[in-house]
Amino acid sequence: MIKHLLSGGDLDADTATEILDTAAEMATVAGREIKKLPALRGRTVVNLFYEDSTRTRISFEAAAKRLSADVINFSAKGSSVTKGESLKDTALTLQAMGADAVVIRHPASGAPHRLANWVDGSVVNAGDGTHEHPTQALLDAYTMRSRLGRLAGLSVAVVGDVLHSRVARSNVLLLSTLGAKVTLVGPPTLIPVDIAGALAPGTDVSYDLDSVLPNVDVVMMLRVQRERMNDSYFPSAREYARRYGLDGPRMRRLPEHAIVMHPGPMNRGMEITPEVADSPRSTIVEQVTNGVSVRMAVLYLLLGGNNR
Repeated sequence: MIKHLLSGGDLDADTATEILDTAAEMATVAGREIKKLPALRGRTVVNLFYEDSTRTRISFEAAAKRLSADVINFSAKGSSVTKGESLKDTALTLQAMGADAVVIRHPASGAPHRLANWVDGSVVNAGDGTHEHPTQALLDAYTMRSRLGRLAGLSVAVVGDVLHSRVARSNVLLLSTLGAKVTLVGPPTLIPVDIAGALAPGTDVSYDLDSVLPNVDVVMMLRVQRERMNDSYFPSAREYARRYGLDGPRMRRLPEHAIVMHPGPMNRGMEITPEVADSPRSTIVEQVTNGVSVRMAVLYLLLGGNNR
């Protein structure tokens, strides 16, 4: 098993499959009366979040606690970071406190890679800038496998704001490794030139959502990250929804078995309508549940699994 999880590209097919299989075992813990395992007793996991987060931070905290680890939640707000403390000095402080793993979310792309050079423990990338979010890709893959029974050979459309999406990048890398075919869909202004070839050869790009929908097993809608946009990437929210939003009529163009995914949080009415988000085809709530199991598997294999 690898020491750090910084990128979807860090995982080969065997390692990724081991994480997904371990996550399936961890999922059984949620059905127990006592939802705890002693696997990481005595280990310390630090959640180092420089950006606001709900799902990811709580998911990692729940995962570590279910494995009986000690958890320290660090938020940049209210810390010495507001006084100008650097990431390196914060890392050295965590190192001195004996952190066995640091889960980091940071607005700067590449921050987890720098952190991995400064601490002895494992580093897990929980989202860095517009770069990557590998555990989100793992929980997405786990959800697809749970619903559809396989990953190899699946056709997956990733739709929307690819330019600013770390979820899209990690999913392309991981799903391609596991044998799925990915198509990036969105307006030309939100799909970087040559991103498909740069991430994974064989990845397609389309600017026409309606032509793609009848041929996919999974459609993954991305949040439009307006907080990262300094320019006008599309005429209006209404125009975006008309061209690239997933509504009821578009959902009915999907094959009967196809599922709808979204990493959250959603802009309801823009990239996805309530009718679709709350439909039986939607896996959005399942993704949150599966996120805890997948992150339990990642922490266990990084920290506990190394000592088996």
